[in-house]
Amino acid sequence: MQTIVLATQKGGSGKSTLAIGLALAAIQAGHTVRLIETDSQGTLSNWQARRPYAEPIVEPVYVAGDVDQRLQSLDRDGVTLTIIDTSGGVSAATTTAIRHADLCLIPARPTVADIEATASTLGVVRAWNKPFAFILNQTPIRGQRLTTAANALSEEAALDISGVVATPFIVMRNDHQDALSAGLAVNEYAPGSKSAEEIRGLWQWVEAKLNAGATVQEVLVGELLEAPLATMFVETPAEAAAFVA
Repeated sequence: MQTIVLATQKGGSGKSTLAIGLALAAIQAGHTVRLIETDSQGTLSNWQARRPYAEPIVEPVYVAGDVDQRLQSLDRDGVTLTIIDTSGGVSAATTTAIRHADLCLIPARPTVADIEATASTLGVVRAWNKPFAFILNQTPIRGQRLTTAANALSEEAALDISGVVATPFIVMRNDHQDALSAGLAVNEYAPGSKSAEEIRGLWQWVEAKLNAGATVQEVLVGELLEAPLATMFVETPAEAAAFVA
């Protein structure tokens, strides 16, 4: 069984929505998937309560000491992929989840605040020598500005972009929230949409990373927060208006 953990210090980065989308994409690719929720806010549990289908099962695990036992049980039960959605901040449950991760995904909106907030999460990831990647989430319609920013992110980390920034970027569109409200993943709610296409593409990237063993990366957090990178995330009113397609 492989385990993906979505974690970042800052709330509102879209961890839960990404966890749902990746879970459904993995199921459609043939995996037996469980979602583990360590965030007591209960976004995944509330989503499951609205959901018209049984799969994927959401399992709330709020006590750090229970994470290891639950993962072992799921492995014995034949689950092939577990996706853990964590709370904002660094908690004992999040740290334990990261310790068991085969790949840690760190969602960040293209803002200075989100990028800065990754530092504490990266500290835990690096302490456990875990593979990781950033997901640029809730982005405006893709263009040269975002491409330049992603390239700068990888250059500051002294890594090729394919190793540190997942692709494709996930554009902010209304159908993500509409799907969440309906108890669906966007790839169920609007399977032919650009949003669904992006989520399927993201899963293919993640799956390839998992299958390749996801080499541990060394990211220099201090360099990540340098001013040249930060200036690339300043939004103009026109760019902000393009966030919803």
